[in-house]
Amino acid sequence: MKVASISEIKKELEGKKNSELAEYCLRLSKFKKENKELLTFLLFEAGDINSYIESIKKETIASFEDISATHIYYIKKSVRKILRQINKHSRIIGSKNAEAELLIQFCKSLKAFPGYLLKNKQMSKIYENQLTKIAKAISTLHPDLQYDLNKQFQD
Repeated sequence: MKVASISEIKKELEGKKNSELAEYCLRLSKFKKENKELLTFLLFEAGDINSYIESIKKETIASFEDISATHIYYIKKSVRKILRQINKHSRIIGSKNAEAELLIQFCKSLKAFPGYLLKNKQMSKIYENQLTKIAKAISTLHPDLQYDLNKQFQD
């Protein structure tokens, strides 16, 4: 089976009725959790993105507090899981501004975690990669937003 391109799908969807589109969305949401999360965001959260970002930041802080510090393996695994969640939410929001804010919060939380963690080579590499992603995301924004986020980034 050949998969249609986005433009072909868009043209086909434009000719459908609202009830058919709703049925397609519901059917699509049954297949993957990410599809359902995206639909939930678009339907309920897209109107107030700032509160959504704040809730994700609070989740990030809570996740860092819940990390079991018994063994470095579990710490690394938990940090990577938190980072996957942040990246998923960034894709759902689709905004470089939100991505930069969430990654700044991640880096602050990671830096606030016990100091020996960033002495670990793998964890310091994750931290450095996120700093690079933040700088790249900030560079694509409007100058006013760049100033605000650069200030947070420098802190």
